[in-house]
Amino acid sequence: MLRPGILALVLSTGPLGAPLAAQAAGDDSPSRSAPTVDPTGWPPVATYSILGYDPATGEVGGAVQSRVFSVGNGVLWAEAGVGVVTTQAIVDVSYGPQAVELLRLGYAPAVVVQTVLAGDPDPDPERWTKEGRQFSVMDAQGNVATHTGPRASAWAGHRVDLHVSAQGNILAGPEVVEEMVRAFNETEGHLSYRLMAALDAGQAAGGDTRGMQSAAMLIVKEDGGVWLNNDVVLRLQVDDADDPLAELRRLVDIAGQQRERIQRMRRGGSDR
Repeated sequence: MLRPGILALVLSTGPLGAPLAAQAAGDDSPSRSAPTVDPTGWPPVATYSILGYDPATGEVGGAVQSRVFSVGNGVLWAEAGVGVVTTQAIVDVSYGPQAVELLRLGYAPAVVVQTVLAGDPDPDPERWTKEGRQFSVMDAQGNVATHTGPRASAWAGHRVDLHVSAQGNILAGPEVVEEMVRAFNETEGHLSYRLMAALDAGQAAGGDTRGMQSAAMLIVKEDGGVWLNNDVVLRLQVDDADDPLAELRRLVDIAGQQRERIQRMRRGGSDR
């Protein structure tokens, strides 16, 4: 459900209206924030994540890794035919469902970013400040806008390219998101392999400076799942592991093998 402040902005414009200027949110260069002290007593979701779209299949999805337990539960949000969202840093998890709802209403990702920010009441600027939030919004056609707040813990920033956005905070440096976008663009095959390659590249570039603990991936498409009336192509979570990326890749590979078996069966071939 939209917050009252956001609802007022929505009601004041049409579905394609732009209540606030939002061009900067889609900048294709890394944004940088100044080092800040983490909010006392409250751990930020320091992480790096990737959002991506495959125009060949119509699938849209995201993946994430962080040195927190069960990062997938608070970062990835998606709806088939609508889009995908990642929420992190000094996170307000309501940004996820709010952004999805605004996408469903027809707002462009850049407008969604600015509308959600404008409707944030910032209840505790010293500990929960919205100036430290980071989130990215991609619609079902791969259009994307990303925001990194000026008080997100350094290094924090993002890199946006065609059909992809990489973002993170408490990272080794801008090379993390730059390498993630490069790997996504250069990797072939299913969207899950491209998202996985981006996470691996981000880690190889230094990743989360605190280390690794959990990872997740979510991909959606209308009727894209393996069961009837199933829009979830892939939903994978590694909640606690010494090397969550290795475990996530193992699951991605199993999903790929399952996908190939189903394709053979649909073509009338053997399941062996």
